[in-house]
Amino acid sequence: ADSQNINPWLRGISGIGMAISFAVMVTGGSNVFLMLALWILYHSLVNVGQRWYGFGWESQLLETGFISIFMVPFFSLNPLPAGCPTSWVSIWAMRWLTFRIMIGAGMIKMRGDSCWRDLTAMCYHYETQPVPNPVSYYLHRTPLWFHKFETMMNHIIELVVPFFLVAPFRSVIVMGGLVQIMFQGVLIVSGNLSFLNWLTAIPPIMCLDDQFLAPLFSASTVARVVELNAQPWVPGVVNIIREGAYGAFAALVLWLSAPVIQNLFSPNQVMNTAFGSWRLVNTYGAFGSITRIREEVILKGTYDELWAAREPHWEEYEFKVKPGDIRRRPPVISPYHYRLDWLMWFLPFGDSRRHPWLYHLIGKLLVNDEGVTTLMSRNPFHDREPPKYIKADIYVYEYTEPSSPEAKKGNWWKRQKKGTYLAPMSLDSLESVFQQFEWAWPPDPRLEPEQPSKAKAE
Repeated sequence: ADSQNINPWLRGISGIGMAISFAVMVTGGSNVFLMLALWILYHSLVNVGQRWYGFGWESQLLETGFISIFMVPFFSLNPLPAGCPTSWVSIWAMRWLTFRIMIGAGMIKMRGDSCWRDLTAMCYHYETQPVPNPVSYYLHRTPLWFHKFETMMNHIIELVVPFFLVAPFRSVIVMGGLVQIMFQGVLIVSGNLSFLNWLTAIPPIMCLDDQFLAPLFSASTVARVVELNAQPWVPGVVNIIREGAYGAFAALVLWLSAPVIQNLFSPNQVMNTAFGSWRLVNTYGAFGSITRIREEVILKGTYDELWAAREPHWEEYEFKVKPGDIRRRPPVISPYHYRLDWLMWFLPFGDSRRHPWLYHLIGKLLVNDEGVTTLMSRNPFHDREPPKYIKADIYVYEYTEPSSPEAKKGNWWKRQKKGTYLAPMSLDSLESVFQQFEWAWPPDPRLEPEQPSKAKAE
């Protein structure tokens, strides 16, 4: 479908989702229809989003959202509805989700990079993570013993503490939930991992019972909850149907958990994978491999002809949050997700041919497509003719020492060119690539192709 036709649908889906979410947030109440609508809307975006929505926490958000459908009443929007306490199945489904997230992350680390086993992973993580923040800069300079200590604590929290969530003792469950929530808080402070940590902090809240949470609420709210809890269960038609739905959902979770458990015990464990198109019960994990150096792909454009006697004058594109300008302070953006910057972080891990979307991006930049340039911090060809050629160079980035001459000049980074990631490309050299992937050609519909193209409109 033509992107010009699908964009209004995408905006409409996003707008409706934001409106419903805002209403739920303000009123503090929801029902099955609203939560199901939110789940369907986001599922639609993930399904059509392809690479743009290919991150592991998309499935995690969908799974969390689906469990939430069983936490609310069928019709009522009352935040404290009578006769509809938080369901037992949603409490245990959230704890099971937390358990799988943590165990999956811990196991993939122990089976993956050796730096997790020798406790040196954190010596590299703060510098090489997708989007560092200012705290990352300073944590990178902490002593080796501290990096080893925090790596060991990571293993304990991900591989030992999850078993607290299924313990038969209330105090142990509460402590396990608190540790997981605080752990996500530490990760939020030390990096910009999108909304992943904010989302992961939600399920362990189901480990905190009314007794623990009561001091956070007003006396009237607590009294109302005590009153509701004292009401006996009435075996009416609605309650029987509701309990039947809870039982069916519990059976579904158990059935869909089989391949997830098998994956956890597999020596070929995969992470962030959905074992079904509905994404109801998934497998998770993060940072199974840690890069030792930070490599950044830098896009550059020029008006000059490549065969001219002099070296072409290349001008750099600047992205909104990924390292580029060495003088720019690492940002604080969590929980916002700059998807293009994250995709750029993955490029150095493989050949450009493994990332065909990069060719699409360059094609759009070669015509100054506003839909793409607005995703960037600086387009050097803004309000000018687009460049004739764009190339991608790869640089090695390192933090400057806090008291070094570079840092005193205002530089947060220092960099050294490693080589060329993608040779200079023009619109002419990209046409065959666009035809191969059946992308709309030319990239800018205002341009007229010199001859009819066989490419189908996207």
